[in-house]
Amino acid sequence: MTDAAGGRQEIWVEKYRPERLEDVVGHPDITERLQSYVDRDDLPHLLFAGPAGTGKTASSVSIAKELYGDDWEDNFLELNASDERGIDVVRDRIKDFARSSFGGHNYRVIFLDEADALTDDAQSALRRTMEQFSNNTRFILSCNYSSKIIDPIQSRCAVFRFAQLGDDAVAAHLREIAETEGLEHTDDGIDALVYAADGDMRRAINALQAASATGDSVNEETVYAITATARPEEIETMVTEALGGDFAAARATLDDLLTNRGLAGGDIIDQVHRSVWEFDVEEAAAVRLLDRLGEADYRIAEGANERVQLEALLASVALNAE
Repeated sequence: MTDAAGGRQEIWVEKYRPERLEDVVGHPDITERLQSYVDRDDLPHLLFAGPAGTGKTASSVSIAKELYGDDWEDNFLELNASDERGIDVVRDRIKDFARSSFGGHNYRVIFLDEADALTDDAQSALRRTMEQFSNNTRFILSCNYSSKIIDPIQSRCAVFRFAQLGDDAVAAHLREIAETEGLEHTDDGIDALVYAADGDMRRAINALQAASATGDSVNEETVYAITATARPEEIETMVTEALGGDFAAARATLDDLLTNRGLAGGDIIDQVHRSVWEFDVEEAAAVRLLDRLGEADYRIAEGANERVQLEALLASVALNAE
């Protein structure tokens, strides 16, 4: 990636990755417990579950850096199970790393990202590997949905659940990065970044870097332009028009978001869903809207046309307007 002047520039997500557990943002209780394992040099198998961008990978790498210092890369194997999800990755790469000789440390760490993408056969093989090499290898599994990890693996791990990061934590970290990089920014720009990120620190940092590349101040207008995110008031306008029975106006707003702004239908559904209780609408209307949101989201996920489903959603809400 290059900066506004055309020079080389680091990717900020990597540049500002925490070096220590205490630098991981937003989960003081989790990092305190993990730090106690590191301090005692007595790490169990770990299972990190939660949404993307909440610190699971950052915590894993920080553990390795604190345990092994400058030698952390020689004693830490990172694999992405979504790329290599079959049984061969367990039989070959994981076992080869666990068997290989090493010195100076009691155990090595294997970090398996997106472990919920592993097939059931691969997870069963992984369970046996965890038993076989428990004397010299520790596993850290990261996933979005712990329910997709088989029970025998879950029972062998200390489970940590990472929640979405709070808005205050994301905003504070973004301001810290902006000050370090010498960026001119406004409060509404930071607020827009927080809204667009929706608790995902990685998305927030990437958006901040993209906004800074324009060479202008990081403000609300710049952020919404580069993140392809609708303003909260635009979503509210579209919903209230539909709830008020004005389908034509709601459809026009939707058409502007889809056609002129290039937003994805799934992103619009996500924005409506997370904002519906912030709208000044009757509870019955909000419940009706959520019911139709769920149906439209399912149909889009199954391959239906986004525009047709969103227009049908607005039509159904408008038709049932009181």
